[in-house]
Amino acid sequence: MKIEEQNTTVKFAGFWVRFLATWIDMIIFIVPLGLIVYFISGGALLDFSDFAQSMQYAQEGNTLAALQHMPRASAKWEPLLELLVAIVTIVFWKQWAGATPGKKLLSIHVVDAKTYEEINNKQAIVRYIGYIVSTIPLAIGFIMVAFTKKRQALHDMLADTVVIYK
Repeated sequence: MKIEEQNTTVKFAGFWVRFLATWIDMIIFIVPLGLIVYFISGGALLDFSDFAQSMQYAQEGNTLAALQHMPRASAKWEPLLELLVAIVTIVFWKQWAGATPGKKLLSIHVVDAKTYEEINNKQAIVRYIGYIVSTIPLAIGFIMVAFTKKRQALHDMLADTVVIYK
């Protein structure tokens, strides 16, 4: 969607390009950080003891039982992983003018919703914390991107940010 604002054409990034950027980010830094914390925790980050049982239920078509037996994240180590992901995300936003690796590869970035300038530290932190709110319930906060004028997710609205094409 393009909108004429301040004598400039702004093209807001839609749901699918943002979804793809998120998957790229997961591969580039969330998975490696998860592996680091997994090894630091001596394998305690995720409890894989139920994994075989979960797979068996899934193969039998018992989805509910399979989901109930998925490996659980450790309440002790999960906060460390979340903190590391938050720090790395915010560092990328600051270093790459509002872009994580996925956003940079797809030529989109996060900017202030009013000025279209780089976001400040407060916006970066509120936006990251807003990710948690956006996932509850059923990731509706993310799905909102498809239905809002400026293609904003709930966390964008909370931080007063938008994601635009460079």
